[in-house]
Amino acid sequence: MRAVQYDRFGSYDVLELVEVPEPVASPGRVVVRMTVAGVNPLDETVRSGKLAPALHKPLPIRPGGFGVGVVQEPGVAGLAAGTRVVLSGGRYGVSDDGTWADLVAVDPAHLVPVPDAIDDVTAAALTTGAGYLTAYLALTELAGFRAGRSVLAPGVGGAVGQGGVEVARELGASLAITTATSTEKAEQGRAAGYEVIDLTRESLRDGVARLTGGTGVDVVLDGVGGAVTGEALGSLAVGGTLISIGYAGGMQATVNVTDLIWKNAHIHGFRFALFTAEQVTAADTALLDMLARGALHPVVARVFPLEEAAAAQRDLAEGGPFGRVLLAL
Repeated sequence: MRAVQYDRFGSYDVLELVEVPEPVASPGRVVVRMTVAGVNPLDETVRSGKLAPALHKPLPIRPGGFGVGVVQEPGVAGLAAGTRVVLSGGRYGVSDDGTWADLVAVDPAHLVPVPDAIDDVTAAALTTGAGYLTAYLALTELAGFRAGRSVLAPGVGGAVGQGGVEVARELGASLAITTATSTEKAEQGRAAGYEVIDLTRESLRDGVARLTGGTGVDVVLDGVGGAVTGEALGSLAVGGTLISIGYAGGMQATVNVTDLIWKNAHIHGFRFALFTAEQVTAADTALLDMLARGALHPVVARVFPLEEAAAAQRDLAEGGPFGRVLLAL
């Protein structure tokens, strides 16, 4: 079967399309034939050698943490052959072989059936980057979110920015805001129905103050990091919560401690290890139901064929796409 993998760390050219043996089902593994795989920022982090060796499997590494496919060999799992599924959860592409392959052997606990009303590309867009799943778990499990509260999810082109706004609105947010670093992306976001602060025209703090009448937002889903974190913290309402999720904008942040003190602010770190497989599956099931009802609209920027995996990864890392980047198998 075909698979994309690398046997050394480096730039995009280390990715190779190779022929490898097909995986087989076992008591703890289901074989899934992939149809669409996601391209994620973590794939770039691992391939470039920026992840500590203890956190990933030995080389060679096959990328891909998310995707959609069809159960081919169910083994002893309860899923029937032919069931369409999304792969969500686990550490595929990091600690285990990932989804950039024709077939992948996975833990059935990480598979969720796809409703008939949802096509493979849309289901893959929902899960790729885990923005929708992250937003749902962060709001419902960490932030104590209640309907009527306001949410800021910076980064309109990214998974957390788009997923955060859409999930917050579906959970009953009074206001869900994102940001853009260019007027072009701000216009794309507004065309997609988002409330966007154009950071080329006003600061994040000024934009939040304008949109909230000076009170600030109740929750920030910070998937950007860097300079945005301090600005977002200062944009909180009194008693507000910031969930630190990612660092696409940098790993170092400067904060004004008075924003912590006078706002009685709360800060949580987010990682999937905080949640059980059952919690992740329940969240994925809820999100797929929202998607089937037309309540969520994940954006696809581009779909590449598997043999162009290097170009797909470069597009995500350097192209600044508006939406998800996917691989078709």
